[in-house]
Amino acid sequence: MEIGERMKRTPLYSFLRTFMPWFFRSLMPILVRNAENLPKDGKAILCCNHMSMTDPLRLAYSQKRQIYFMAKEELFHIRFLAPIIKSLGAFPVSRGKGDKTAIYTAKDILDTGRILGIFIEGTRTRDGNFLHPKSGAVMLAHNCHAPIVPCCITPKKGRMPRLFHPCYVSFGAPISEEELGIKNGTPSEFRNASKLVMARIAELREADLGNSRG
Repeated sequence: MEIGERMKRTPLYSFLRTFMPWFFRSLMPILVRNAENLPKDGKAILCCNHMSMTDPLRLAYSQKRQIYFMAKEELFHIRFLAPIIKSLGAFPVSRGKGDKTAIYTAKDILDTGRILGIFIEGTRTRDGNFLHPKSGAVMLAHNCHAPIVPCCITPKKGRMPRLFHPCYVSFGAPISEEELGIKNGTPSEFRNASKLVMARIAELREADLGNSRG
């Protein structure tokens, strides 16, 4: 279903995106590479590494389209934070429990032509190194016939993001359903597809680290 981009944005997101980008970009400066790899319309799953609580903000301000994030349920138990992240389009998922409500919400986002954001490692890294990818993103890609766009956040200096220090936000070429190689929906196919996505994210990091050294 085609929906105008304005209709897809939540009100709070539209307000912050219009009036506050200068503030967030000063606090968390970003160097965006290949933003055009995220489709201008239609459904897609954005798969990114996860280093900081501020990662969703960096991704949000790297793109004009709103990204609807799957976020861990614990965040929605924080009284002051829950209404804000809900208003920004995030929705909870109970990790490791086969959360059907979260899956239905994710499918609805994709079925209505929006961008679903998933941190494929499932949690934040503590030292900047990649963690093992989870299979949820590729399962959704397979079931909803959606492309996956790999993305990597890489600090220009140091191993972890810091306020007022720039980070690269780089987008890779979309990975098609066929390229994921999922035919029968077996656990091994999902694991291999997740490793493929993670490898593409690693390639983005290597390219950005090369730019930093140069």
